[in-house]
Amino acid sequence: MNPNTFPTKGNLISAKNSLKLAKQGYDLMDKKRNILMRELMELIDTAKNVQSEIDNTFSAAYLALQQANIEMGINTVSELSNTIPEENSIEIKQRSIMGTEIPLVEYDTTPGKPTYAFFQTRLSLDEATKRFVKVKELTIRLSAIENSAYRLATNINKTQKRANALKNITIPFYTNLVNEIQNALEEKEREEFTRLKVIKRRKSSAD
Repeated sequence: MNPNTFPTKGNLISAKNSLKLAKQGYDLMDKKRNILMRELMELIDTAKNVQSEIDNTFSAAYLALQQANIEMGINTVSELSNTIPEENSIEIKQRSIMGTEIPLVEYDTTPGKPTYAFFQTRLSLDEATKRFVKVKELTIRLSAIENSAYRLATNINKTQKRANALKNITIPFYTNLVNEIQNALEEKEREEFTRLKVIKRRKSSAD
């Protein structure tokens, strides 16, 4: 038998303190879950808007690319595409939301210099380039949002499990323990009171 469950005043105080801490822990877990849930819902809404913007921008960019292919020839456009430098300015940092580390993506948004001569190209290629750069920026943004949403969802699930454990296991356990110890101590007090009355009565009779 666990000595911490023995009906003593010390164990009663300890059980009450544990119950109080468990309730405080549940309240904190519940608040944390609600805050993370709100953040997640906002990210989901933002992701939908960004995805819609990507679809529209990509469609426009692809149409401009098709026009450039028609006006300049696919081989020429393909050769010019090889002059586009690789994106290497992306830097991923972290920020915390209620203990959840989510990515904070930073990259160079300064417009780069053209990698091809304007007199050799058509306006449709400039338009396609501009729109594909926009697609790149939106894709970077969307990837950070989706990664953040995944991490928040994972932490919400963990927080929910901890809150459920506190609510359904820990709090009922200490509530029952407090009641059992209190009842046992009250029974002891009644027995002690009765015993003292019997002793007092016998002492009175003997006198």
